[in-house]
Amino acid sequence: MTQNTMPSRLVLASSSPYRQKLFSRLNLTFDWVDPGINESTLPGESALGLSQRLGRQKAQAVTAEGDDPLVIGSDQVAACDNRLLGKPGSTAAAREQLAFCAGKQVVFFTSIAVWRPAQQLLREEMESVEVSMRPLTRREIDDYIAADTPLDCAGSFKVESLGITLFRSITTRDPTALEGLPLIALSAMLREAGYRVP
Repeated sequence: MTQNTMPSRLVLASSSPYRQKLFSRLNLTFDWVDPGINESTLPGESALGLSQRLGRQKAQAVTAEGDDPLVIGSDQVAACDNRLLGKPGSTAAAREQLAFCAGKQVVFFTSIAVWRPAQQLLREEMESVEVSMRPLTRREIDDYIAADTPLDCAGSFKVESLGITLFRSITTRDPTALEGLPLIALSAMLREAGYRVP
């Protein structure tokens, strides 16, 4: 992303408190805005395609509004056996998702889009994470849900908390991608935009 001047501010276009917490790890001042987009899947859309489209739409939902922000949008979609795994929203749905994924591979696609609306500049990256789930009993699933309440998390677990105990292994270039915001890729994109990211 090439530009002659620094953007006036950073904006994280996300309603997720998990992404806000992750972005805070970079020690940069930023605004947090809910992009308010429809996250429904289009007919025939793949997990990868959905993640990329939503990440881009979230970033581009924030307009310049008289200044020159650099807007970060990100989205994560999980899939297992060609089934998209959304946020469960209820204990029953979380229980069903975890039972379905137990003993299988779950792939997470985490997109990131950096958008500078004043200059119509867009840069996109995507990180994939393969999670091997261990076999789970009904009691283990119920105990986990009661302890971690992962009802707002794709795949029905929180990797940053007790969800890690449900895994056999994780394969990825960037572990923060599984948490919802790939900080390795984002740091590189911000440095390219002129920010100092240690």
